[in-house]
Amino acid sequence: MASDRIESLIARMSVEEKVGQLGVFADMVRPFAPDVNPEANVRNAEQVLEQVRAGRVGSLFNGVGAQAGRRIQQVAVEESRLGIPVILAADVIHGMRTVFPIPLGEAASFEPELARRTARATAIEATAAGIHWTYAPAVDIARDQRWGRGAEGAGEDVVLGTAFAVARVRGFQGDDLKAEDALLSTPKHFAAYGAVAAGMEYAQVDISPQTLRDTHLPPFKAALEAGALSVMSAFNDINGVPASANRALLTELLRDEWKFEGVVVSDYTADMELIAHGYAADEVDATRKAFMAGLDLSMQSGFYDQHLAGLVEAGEVPMAVLDASVRRILRLKEAIGLFDDPYRSLDPAREADQSHIAAHDALSRDAARRSIVLLKNDAAVLPLKKQGQKIALIGPFVQDRDNIEGCWTLFGDKTRYVTLESGVRAGLGDDSLLEIVPGCGLEGPLDGGIEAAVAAARRADVAVLALGEPQRYTGEAQSRVELTLPPAQQVLAEAVAATGTPVVVLLRNGRALALQGAVRDAQAIAVTWYLGTQTGPAVADVLFGDYSPSARLPVSFPLASGQQPFFYNRPRSGRPELPGITEFKSRWREIPDAPLYAFGHGLAYTTFAYDAPRLSTPQLDWDGELVISTTLTNSGRVAGEEVVQLYVHDRVASRVRPMRELKDFRKIALAPGESTSVQFRVRREQLAFTGVDGVFRAEPGLFDVWVCASSASGEPVTFELLAP
Repeated sequence: MASDRIESLIARMSVEEKVGQLGVFADMVRPFAPDVNPEANVRNAEQVLEQVRAGRVGSLFNGVGAQAGRRIQQVAVEESRLGIPVILAADVIHGMRTVFPIPLGEAASFEPELARRTARATAIEATAAGIHWTYAPAVDIARDQRWGRGAEGAGEDVVLGTAFAVARVRGFQGDDLKAEDALLSTPKHFAAYGAVAAGMEYAQVDISPQTLRDTHLPPFKAALEAGALSVMSAFNDINGVPASANRALLTELLRDEWKFEGVVVSDYTADMELIAHGYAADEVDATRKAFMAGLDLSMQSGFYDQHLAGLVEAGEVPMAVLDASVRRILRLKEAIGLFDDPYRSLDPAREADQSHIAAHDALSRDAARRSIVLLKNDAAVLPLKKQGQKIALIGPFVQDRDNIEGCWTLFGDKTRYVTLESGVRAGLGDDSLLEIVPGCGLEGPLDGGIEAAVAAARRADVAVLALGEPQRYTGEAQSRVELTLPPAQQVLAEAVAATGTPVVVLLRNGRALALQGAVRDAQAIAVTWYLGTQTGPAVADVLFGDYSPSARLPVSFPLASGQQPFFYNRPRSGRPELPGITEFKSRWREIPDAPLYAFGHGLAYTTFAYDAPRLSTPQLDWDGELVISTTLTNSGRVAGEEVVQLYVHDRVASRVRPMRELKDFRKIALAPGESTSVQFRVRREQLAFTGVDGVFRAEPGLFDVWVCASSASGEPVTFELLAP
């Protein structure tokens, strides 16, 4: 229910003022990244302020600065007729001034609490810079690595993705939405954006209702239940109906079924794009269809501003529907305290305060090293020695500062970014043991680069190759056909490997890659993603063994690009490929139907031993609970952390079930020789799925269960879910 204050405002507002609350426009009063999106409906600072003064702007986005923010708010609350404050928003995805690992990389930590902490730090910095509302987290499940925006989410698994969605919402918003450092969150992109055909950005989504509900909707539902009060619509269509004008999605599911009372904001000009979709005839038609479907706020197109009042006057949009959307955005502003304190989060002294930097740098370093996945470590080539070992550090990312932050980082303090070279030099402490050679550029050769790299590798005891995707290869509108390294980097790797010097590959990437040749065959491979501000020290911590890697893959690394979409929890086939039997089986001619590195895979500098899983009972009562346990032992010689993973497979069901499904996970730290009991609890609800009739339920029968180190390891035990 809305407060008396809000109802009083609505009663006094003109139609134009109501419509004004539903407009979200670029903050040209304090522009920071005006070239991030395509130009549309461009206004200058004075025009924006005049619109605020006229009560025609409810929100501004992607501006920054507390002092100028106070000026915007002063115009809104002191110079407009009704004094309704403006809410200031921005794309703050994985860090503000301090940049943390890209969300996909952070998901590799398998530590939702880490994501909560980095989101909390981000909120502190963003609100200090005059921002109330972030368009994050992205909670899209991405099962096709060709899609560039997988970098913004948590990977291919719904349980992992849901856990990180909840953690990030709680981190951004904190315990009190009215606090100075509370940053309103916006789960996006609603919905199924990660299922675009062929991984092509903005493309169509043709999806069953069951897959939509079981795979793509759970992170959104969990994020809303965790307290998110806004959600952003997706660009794509779903089965022919654009998400931003999809009444079944935005009203029937979101509001009627889930009882969501917050606001739905369009992605950038998504309502305008209904015309290009061929779903709307013109601007007026697009406005009517989007608004009547349940899209409360229009971002940047100006369509609502130009056409919504006329639609109300013509009777095509009922006043009650308009009032409902206005009520929702006013409630949002009230929920974060703007009516009582319109200048909250607009304190220049707080913005100037730098006392948090040291703590946030430490958190950035810890988050980064916890995100690094060690894929391979033949002959224990890692960790490197700090004494007596000559290291050739080779590659285009060694000295690079421009590809540290990752996609969708608008506000990072680049003066604080620490390069790989700086981190390794500081970690090694003896420059005489280190030789630096670029070898090639990010996408092309350098004169003499290969020759210098080969010579350095021959002089060294180990060659460390810093390779990967240029940062601009990932993120929005960065779909790829081949998931391989740029050819110049592959040539460099082949030349260095031919010297016979042991090779360590450090991958910098925003998706799973199809590794080839000398990169795939290197003695050691570590996935370092885009790690943010403290990239250099974090990588050095892992290289030299000051931190034993503990991250695991949140996405499957394919054998070849052509396997996409590839994900571990695929439904079973009636003709699976079997050992020694390939004819007329589900297979590729050139490669096995398998990943190069499986979801959940990752190594440490120690080893872990698992006892066989033990069941508290072989039969799970319909309303009961099953305890599954194992004894985990650090069987190596150094301390380390293991991600213990619980997978389940439903043997026989009314819909074909995945080969395995992650149901839970634990990250366990153990000293050398230490053992501990790891327990998981399973209830019927975790075994449920959406049936052909659209009902979400579990079905009695036999289930295989694994407690193991990845989606491709372990031996199952079996239990039975009993009928009620």
